[in-house]
Amino acid sequence: MASKRIRYLVSYDIANAKRLRRVAKTLESYGTRLQFSVFECPLDDLKFAQAKAALADIVNTDHDQVLFVSLGPEAADATLVIEALGLPYTRRSRVTIV
Repeated sequence: MASKRIRYLVSYDIANAKRLRRVAKTLESYGTRLQFSVFECPLDDLKFAQAKAALADIVNTDHDQVLFVSLGPEAADATLVIEALGLPYTRRSRVTIV
């Protein structure tokens, strides 16, 4: 039986430009960029473990931080609801280069 996917909000604060680009590139394969350092990633247990392992190989745990916030189970009728204060929300389609 396949495990259910959970939607995660993944944000990061990376102290080094090279690691920052590698973290962003890695997360692009797991989810959708919402802002420059924020992704929405629907992950089952295996993909969640793989994403964490891939990021652990990149980040410096003394200087960087990656947060995984569970948004709950992904459902066929679930929609991502985003309310913006200030500029309206639009999906980021470009890669951030620091």
